[in-house]
Amino acid sequence: MTRCLFVADLHGDPGRYAKLWQVIASERPDAVMLGGDLLPGLLADLFEPAAQRRDFVLDVLAAGFADLQRRLGDAYPRIFVILGNDDGRIHESTMRELEERGLWHYAHGRRLALGPFRVYGYSYVPPTPFALKDWERYDISRHVEPGCVPPDEGRLSVRRALSDSRYRTIQEDLEALTGGEPMGRAVLLFHAPPYQTKLDRAALDGQMIDHAPLDVNIGSVAVRRFLEARQPLVSLHGHVHESARLTGSWRDRIGKTVLFTAAHDGPELAVVRFDLERLDEACRLLL
Repeated sequence: MTRCLFVADLHGDPGRYAKLWQVIASERPDAVMLGGDLLPGLLADLFEPAAQRRDFVLDVLAAGFADLQRRLGDAYPRIFVILGNDDGRIHESTMRELEERGLWHYAHGRRLALGPFRVYGYSYVPPTPFALKDWERYDISRHVEPGCVPPDEGRLSVRRALSDSRYRTIQEDLEALTGGEPMGRAVLLFHAPPYQTKLDRAALDGQMIDHAPLDVNIGSVAVRRFLEARQPLVSLHGHVHESARLTGSWRDRIGKTVLFTAAHDGPELAVVRFDLERLDEACRLLL
């Protein structure tokens, strides 16, 4: 048995983190997955001093997990973390520093072992209407939906080559991340959900920009195609807060691959509890 908890989109809410640490201490899972959008909002990353945002990572996030580690000792779970499109990439170096201290595994762009399973982390999402572009990529081409800002036209908290923003795609990244490795025991930790599923339904009904109707499904085509072709064991997602409320489901399936979202648009902390050997028994807690 490999018992896991999955959360996403906590957006720097101390109350939600307190609930997360409480449920980890109570249930003592083998692993905890944090699926991005973990820190206080993007406007702070764009306009406030970087040191002020670093304080949350160190004084709240790291301090809370360090206290949990001291209390649980050998029962402290494996923690797998990625950032999301609302998290400035300027914090990535701090996340890596804290990995070296043994608090968690920073999973973006990496393949990490979890017993007989393999965890793959990936933070990028397709273009959004938001200004911060640290974790945005073109999806399968340079197409951008109406109302969205291209990845090479927004703001960055950390400089990167223009060619990286302008020409790289999520589709190419996923091929490079996973190579030809078998996916039968793979856990995919994404921020973006796959396109046209119960996990990517946005509240855009009837909205138009320049007379063009907006697509209510805002997930990644590349992620969907990857899941269809490679069929990993389970794929974890966040990003679209209202999807579970609008579709009535926090889970879905693509072929043999089980999909879960931990995004939630209510005040509660949404926690998905699952066992990698018994995925059909998974449940969602609203705390």
